[in-house]
Amino acid sequence: MALIDPPVVDRAARRHRWDTKFAPYGYVAPYFLIFGVFGLFPLLYTIWVSLQHRNLLDEGGAYLVWFDNYSALFADPYFWNSMGNTLSLWLLTTVPQILFALGIAALLNRKVRTRTLFRMGVILPNITSVAAVTIIFAQLFGRDFGLVNWVLDLFGAGQIDWQAGTATSHVAIAVMVVWRWTGYHALIFLASMQAISPSLYEAATLDGANGWQQFWRITVPLLRPQIIFTTIIATTGNMRLLAEPLLFNPGAAAATGGSDRQFQTAALYLYEQGFTKYDFGYSSAIAVVLAIATVIVAGFGYLVTKRIQTE
Repeated sequence: MALIDPPVVDRAARRHRWDTKFAPYGYVAPYFLIFGVFGLFPLLYTIWVSLQHRNLLDEGGAYLVWFDNYSALFADPYFWNSMGNTLSLWLLTTVPQILFALGIAALLNRKVRTRTLFRMGVILPNITSVAAVTIIFAQLFGRDFGLVNWVLDLFGAGQIDWQAGTATSHVAIAVMVVWRWTGYHALIFLASMQAISPSLYEAATLDGANGWQQFWRITVPLLRPQIIFTTIIATTGNMRLLAEPLLFNPGAAAATGGSDRQFQTAALYLYEQGFTKYDFGYSSAIAVVLAIATVIVAGFGYLVTKRIQTE
């Protein structure tokens, strides 16, 4: 039998050690590369632009102003109005989404005919174009010829100018968001419900627990990770609402979110400053503050959801 040269064995062992040590980093490197190019770099560049005076209408070009944009932002009543609208819409959209999604998932988890068709149907609003959804709902909530006002008029409630008021416009926009995203969260809950062992429900039935008690005592506690996940996802999405308030009142003043800025969100105010006034330094400061606020609100939602689940 021919003997293997010791240097060849050493090189093979060295390659094996290097492969074992460095190969995992190579496998995950594409993700970090893509994240660095499309995630981290835009974030850092936005922070850098927020420290500058950069207006495309200014012939003087861009120059550093450090934290002047943030000082002006915190003293801007329009910004605080937009943040108040954002938090209001976050509350009106996130809570109903989670509650309705739990109820729909519980219904779809039952043994009913054509349940596959219903499961497919709940995701249809999510794959519909947000522009189409907003335009249709804007017509439904129209003041003079809207279907919602027609139904309200049948019951003697009178017609409502949904766009004119703060509360009414927030309700109308919240209905759009809830209708579009509830099915997405419902499918997440449904997949988790199907992973729960039937023996738990059988034991509860033998103990005399009815369906409602089983839902709140067994299903909901076991869905705690999914509820926390969907709450965070809904929060990050609802804190940056743009298309819905922008298209709810189309026209020359669409970026102001109504005649009195009654439904202008922070993302819409960012759009107004950046793409109608071309003040990219100021709009970048809005983006940074909105990102921080989103993290804070998402953390608050996580803590509240976790506390409710543990009680």
